[in-house]
Amino acid sequence: MIKTDILIIGAGPTGLFTVFEAGLLKLRCHLIDALPQAGGQCSEIYPKKPIYDIPAYPEILAGDLTDKLLEQSKQFEPGFTLGERAETIEKQEDGSFIVNTNKGTKHHAPIVAIAGGLGSFEPRKPPIPNITEFEDKGVEYIIRDPEMYRNKNVVISGGGDSALDWAIFLTDVAASVTLIHRRNEFRGALDSVDKVQELKDAGKIRLLTPAEVVAISGDAKVTTVEVKQKDQENFTIKTDHFIPLFGLSPKLGPIGNWGLEIEKNAIKVNNALDYQTNIPGIYAIGDVNTYPGKLKLILCGFHEATLMCQSAYKRIFPNKKYVMKYTTVGGVDGFDGTRKEAPKAVIKKIN
Repeated sequence: MIKTDILIIGAGPTGLFTVFEAGLLKLRCHLIDALPQAGGQCSEIYPKKPIYDIPAYPEILAGDLTDKLLEQSKQFEPGFTLGERAETIEKQEDGSFIVNTNKGTKHHAPIVAIAGGLGSFEPRKPPIPNITEFEDKGVEYIIRDPEMYRNKNVVISGGGDSALDWAIFLTDVAASVTLIHRRNEFRGALDSVDKVQELKDAGKIRLLTPAEVVAISGDAKVTTVEVKQKDQENFTIKTDHFIPLFGLSPKLGPIGNWGLEIEKNAIKVNNALDYQTNIPGIYAIGDVNTYPGKLKLILCGFHEATLMCQSAYKRIFPNKKYVMKYTTVGGVDGFDGTRKEAPKAVIKKIN
């Protein structure tokens, strides 16, 4: 049985920052994640994707962000159960919880913080009949290593932030970049839309709207895609890679059976107070939660984690008054003070 103060489901950026905020309150954390390493989607899916809205970083790669978050939380020695999925939860008579993983590992904590991002997920695929035949043969739904596109011809489909950001980034890597979107309007950040327009005007991006890829051709791998564009006959584009970036279809998985109030595959929380769910002692922070005005940004997850930790402290120590100190005044002194020694990190990795 692994015991801790706050059991965090999800070791992505929000979960990792929770360790730091909890550590300032002398609270121990243990994290469970189905992925074999910490970092969540930022490490597993797009470690080389640039992120532009992290304070103090005009640009930082997703993988580098998680590395820095791990470094920041390391002083508080969190435990990790990696390569295992949180499966069941049992509420105890004292109000605490026991969470079991799919591999039988038991965790006991008075507080559970669900920071599972989008949950388990799979990419949304365009309705192209033979697309599965070319998966990993020129069709990729996720960009893990931009270097594989060095000096290659790339076609990207999509109208959100991922499609815009990668189209911009790959102009300095690929031989050519074509961005295709079925509408004239994009769903991404206005700054990114403006940047794509600038690159189009400079001849660095071929932009086709409203248009969509309707067919893929090739032998051992992709060689051409067929494009349908409004008021034109279908035409083909030679390419080495076709990357449809239509987002991910999120699934809560077993957490959806925990008795939590769910709305559109997200966990409803009370954002007026502390991001607690309908079950006292269970919180949901980051992209996995929903409330009026919710924004799915890493920055918002950090804010939610901070307030959640304050609430968790009050639940664990209802009779103890906590006076917040600025780190510029009090510093970051690890676990000394209220605990005699730092707990040893417990790590369970995937076999």
